[in-house]
Amino acid sequence: MLIFRLLPLVSLVLLNSCASSPDQSQKSALPVVKVADMKEKNRQKEASTAIDPDVMFMLLVAEIAGQRDKYNVALEGYMEAAKRINDPRFAERAAAIAMYMKDDKKTQDAVSLLLSHDTKNMNARKIAALAALRAGDKQQAVEHLSALLKSEPDNFDSDLLELSAALQKENKLDMVYDTLTALSLKYPNQVVIYFVQSLLAIQVKNSALAEQQIQKALRIQPDWDKALILQAQIALLSGDINKAKAAIKNASSKYPNNDKIKKLLAQVLIKAENYKEAGEVYKQLVAAHPKETESEFTLALVYLQLDQDAQAEVIFNKLLDLPDWQYQASFYLGKIEAQRGAINQALAWFDNVTEGDFAFDAALEAVSLLAKDKQFEAANARLNTLPSRFPKRKTRILLIQAELFSQQKQYAKAFDLLTTALIEQPDQPELLYTRALIAEHLHKQDVVEKDLKKILVKEPNNVEALNTLGYSLLDDPKRYNEAAGYLQKALKLRPDEAVIMDSYGWLQFKQGRTQIALDYLQRAYTKQQENEIAAHLAEVLWSLGRRDEAKKLINKAIKDAPEDEYLLDVQQRILNKAN
Repeated sequence: MLIFRLLPLVSLVLLNSCASSPDQSQKSALPVVKVADMKEKNRQKEASTAIDPDVMFMLLVAEIAGQRDKYNVALEGYMEAAKRINDPRFAERAAAIAMYMKDDKKTQDAVSLLLSHDTKNMNARKIAALAALRAGDKQQAVEHLSALLKSEPDNFDSDLLELSAALQKENKLDMVYDTLTALSLKYPNQVVIYFVQSLLAIQVKNSALAEQQIQKALRIQPDWDKALILQAQIALLSGDINKAKAAIKNASSKYPNNDKIKKLLAQVLIKAENYKEAGEVYKQLVAAHPKETESEFTLALVYLQLDQDAQAEVIFNKLLDLPDWQYQASFYLGKIEAQRGAINQALAWFDNVTEGDFAFDAALEAVSLLAKDKQFEAANARLNTLPSRFPKRKTRILLIQAELFSQQKQYAKAFDLLTTALIEQPDQPELLYTRALIAEHLHKQDVVEKDLKKILVKEPNNVEALNTLGYSLLDDPKRYNEAAGYLQKALKLRPDEAVIMDSYGWLQFKQGRTQIALDYLQRAYTKQQENEIAAHLAEVLWSLGRRDEAKKLINKAIKDAPEDEYLLDVQQRILNKAN
């Protein structure tokens, strides 16, 4: 809502109208002016600053109307005042009210009046451009944007982004983009136009168009650092890690001392899982800016990825003394102790995280740690305290509670808990998905299908639901073709996902395509050495007569997970029988 504050404006005008002539004590310092000239100037000054009582009343009415949300009355008052008094501030206020009301015609009228008072008023140009864009008047928008470009070339990109942000919620970014295309015909060498078009294309998730426009900018200005950075970010957003890496390394070679480029390079390297090289970049940043704690914190996270916990621990302990970092540092120190198997020390660190973004995660880590150690009573006790501490995380807490029941093989309790929760949130996808997984343990295939299909009605590209539904149908040979439809779609959406390759490979094995199955399962196991994938691969190897490999694989998996029911079943069903 606009907040009207007329009094300071009126006071300023009144003070101006009451201004006296220059102090006589300063007379000797002033140039000689004829008395007639001085009188004429005073008359002009009074004429331009004095407010007629009728206009003053009009302004006060406008102020009261604005406070009472009667914006039409307020707008008319300011417009009339602007017509009577040569003061652009009243017209500017009228334009702001009209914009708030989203009345394009009145906005244009107010802006025209404002520009008649002050043709160089760039704020008026911005309002006029926004009104024209909102009204779909490309010609007018180009005219006002041209004026902004000529007057404020250095701020033009921020002006355009400000206008775009205002129109994004109204789904009018296409209009902004098309207007910029028209503007580029007038100014073909203005790189900022293509730069902003590239940003707009990112907003609508069109990476190809974003890349096309940023290339135009770079053809005109090949060494522009902002464009080089954006080019790398576009590649990163489109998932082309190698291209992003090449682009940002190119930018880094041209600007070796640019910290923004270095940080982006490090982020790209992390995305590419090249943690060692990313660590070297962050070391340079920390050495150059020892007080820049964000880079130091990220370096510690990189050390964790490299299994260099001791180096990470040094940094986290150092950050404990800084209020802005103490909770994050405590959280990761807890993770390090948990990795070492020091449960009590880990819990102590997690309990130190009482505030901030990491508080909830720390509480869950503590519950998970206790559950992993089979201290289920202690885990439940902690979990029961979370709803009052984190009332907005109710669904997540319910899911953790269901997982705890599942770990204790109390599948009926988990199922009932989720069923009760779904009464309040019948379409909540995570609750539906988790209940489907639990229903599998209870052999409730009808519930599995119902819940997963309900998710897919609203989210047809939900990969987890597609994969789980397809896999659940593999127990019925009559439904292999139906399963293939779901699994092929999931595989198309995420071709490198290990669990999906496993499901699809298992389908191929069921259909008698053993060699194809072997290829998918071997690739899946290479990416993720998960128990069920190992079991599937062992069965396929066994069927191909590669029994030693199958035995070795299944024995290794059971050694790592001696209580895994699926692995034990495969061992009993296949390997032990052969002996």
